[in-house]
Amino acid sequence: MKLKDTIGLAYKTVSSNKLRSGITIAIIALGIAALVGINTAISAMNSGLRDSFSTMGATGFSIAYKERFRFGGNGGSDTKKVNKNGKRQKKSNLDKPITIDEAEAFKNTYVFPAKVALQLYGGGNYELRYKDKKTNPNVSIRSGDENFLQVNGFTLLAGRNINALDVVSGRNVCILGSETGEKLFGPNYERGVDKVIKVNDVPYRVVGVLKKKGSSALMRADNVLVTTYNTIRRLGGDNVSRSFTIGIAANDVQSVDAAVAEANATFRAIRKLHPTEDDNFVLEKSDKIAETFIGLLSSIQIAAAVIGFITLVGAAIGLMNIMLVAVNERTKEVGLIKALGGKRSDISRQFLFESIIISLMGAVCGIILGILLGNSVSMLVGTGFVVPWNWVIGGVFICSIVGLLAGLWPARRASKLDPIVALRFE
Repeated sequence: MKLKDTIGLAYKTVSSNKLRSGITIAIIALGIAALVGINTAISAMNSGLRDSFSTMGATGFSIAYKERFRFGGNGGSDTKKVNKNGKRQKKSNLDKPITIDEAEAFKNTYVFPAKVALQLYGGGNYELRYKDKKTNPNVSIRSGDENFLQVNGFTLLAGRNINALDVVSGRNVCILGSETGEKLFGPNYERGVDKVIKVNDVPYRVVGVLKKKGSSALMRADNVLVTTYNTIRRLGGDNVSRSFTIGIAANDVQSVDAAVAEANATFRAIRKLHPTEDDNFVLEKSDKIAETFIGLLSSIQIAAAVIGFITLVGAAIGLMNIMLVAVNERTKEVGLIKALGGKRSDISRQFLFESIIISLMGAVCGIILGILLGNSVSMLVGTGFVVPWNWVIGGVFICSIVGLLAGLWPARRASKLDPIVALRFE
């Protein structure tokens, strides 16, 4: 029997048993969809995270009174932490907010050639109004000084930046992000400059608008309003952070480590720490925060691989059982093929091809489903269409192996049937 005839007969047999083949294909497709879909989503999220946390660029870092993002641990029950010297320190050491006096003292005494921006987070649930137009109550207020835009990677489209007089006086002026501006003033939102809007019924004059930066579901950098930190302090409320964050951008990549060391020494002096005392603040590079999230996503990726593997093992067992049933049902057919001169290798190939065809059909369906599901997440985080080619190729290879292994025993069993006994089988 020619190879072409064997493959054709195998495909015809698979097509004739639609229900049995369809159930097995669905099981395999679910396993591959879990692998491809979750890895597609993670690839999109990785891209979004790197874009979102590159706001300060490769030369940026920040000083905060505690880690902004932390995963794991024992919640509030863990009262100690290991410091950089291997000693145990109390969490309370990292629970001393940075005051305005400390932040301004750092800006005035930090002598390293770098830009320093004082920042205070104002919350993320504000509603903005202009005449009869309004935004959703999800606008974030970011407050800072005259260096805030540059250090955080924002660019003015029209109008002016916040100046030192705005900061000192704390007057109600603001700069709108592109998404916020479009909701209030339409596509040509630069015409919003010098207009008066209301932030939770408090009037603010728009002095500038920002270019589109690229938002995602993780970091909505365009759905913002920027004002001065003294303005947001006067606004008050539970949403306003109780601690300043100090953003620093070195002049070049080579000087980042030196800038970090100088910043650490300067702020230790401001906080009057003894040389033997641990730091009671945290210095974080922007790329380190991204790596923290990406590390978490890697754990999810491993979990997805385990789920997909377990599903595929179940699918392989199901496929093997189906092929064994097929051997019993087609015993007379096997006997007829042998009686007409068919070889054991022909019988083995036919059952192996059937198993592989079912498995590859499941792979194709699973890959398409996984890419569609994964890219639904890609749309949410605002990244482009993602195709994880390594997992697509890997999925096809894995399913080929699954089909081959699942078909070996049934194929061997079918090839060993005695043609006389097989022809008499009813």
